Amino acid sequence: MRSIKVAFFSSKTYDKESFDKVINTQSDVEIRPTYFDARLSHETANLVTGHDVVCAFVNDSLNKETLTAINQLGVKHICLRCAGFNNVDLVAAQELGIVVSRVPAYSPESVAEHTVALILALNRKIHKAYNRVKDDNFSLAGLLGFDLHGKTIGVIGTGKIGLALVRILKGFGCHILCHDPNRSDEVQTLGGRYTSLEQIFSECDVISLHCPLVPDTHHLINERSMSMMKDGVMLINTSRGGLVDTKAVIKGLKTQKIGYLGLDVYEMEGDLFFEDKSFEIIQDDVFQRLLTFPNVLITGHQGFFTREALQKIAQTTVANIIATTTGSPIAENTVS
Repeated sequence: MRSIKVAFFSSKTYDKESFDKVINTQSDVEIRPTYFDARLSHETANLVTGHDVVCAFVNDSLNKETLTAINQLGVKHICLRCAGFNNVDLVAAQELGIVVSRVPAYSPESVAEHTVALILALNRKIHKAYNRVKDDNFSLAGLLGFDLHGKTIGVIGTGKIGLALVRILKGFGCHILCHDPNRSDEVQTLGGRYTSLEQIFSECDVISLHCPLVPDTHHLINERSMSMMKDGVMLINTSRGGLVDTKAVIKGLKTQKIGYLGLDVYEMEGDLFFEDKSFEIIQDDVFQRLLTFPNVLITGHQGFFTREALQKIAQTTVANIIATTTGSPIAENTVS
């Protein structure tokens, strides 16, 4: 039996539990995991010593410097346990001969459902009502919401997650405008209508982001795009933090152009999310400013966090490791 050592970075207890259930159950390849809590970066690259494969997550830094360091230690496969790969220098990986695989679809419904949870919580102010009732305050003042039924919702990015969201929104009776360079027949069958970004910005009551972070989408939400939006628009981002120019959005909140903001991601989240910072002073003044607004709801990148998604992530990641080790094709899940 062939043995392969895998270094898991940014790993938590739930990662270990989900992967230990899958590893070495159905293959002639013995996977020997080491779980590191540390994020992968140039500074922590030495932890890779003695390992064959690196398993990385969304906030690990896989720039050219890091890739060169781990390549010198013998790593030829980076197995991402996420869908996005914006944190990987793919050009450098290709030059170094490093294969980069990922999990393109684990549970699209998990992120789509979390998106709807943010929309409903912000609209009906569930988080505020919960705290009021705990304090024996049953007043409804300040909790007024709106009917989601009949509203125009913009879905930017109609891949698997965007499609799952369209299915849910159809059940609410929403008018759905979509934008994606690759149009989905299923989205259109469900009633989603493809249009320009400009029309989405100008006509939608709620705008939800579900596109990858690439150079063309970096700061897609900025001062210019917000100027086209309705006053009081609801903006939701459960995709990648870099899609939103946070400082511009803060200005939009102050002028009430942005009436509601729901974030599960943040462009500087690498120093914050997935860690307990409750006993520390947060040094990120921009993030702290966001938290001062009563119409902002932030969750710490938990949209993917369901039992079903963790199981699928582990299964696909392990399959990618085995396929690369045995020389089997994994083209669908390979980005480099």
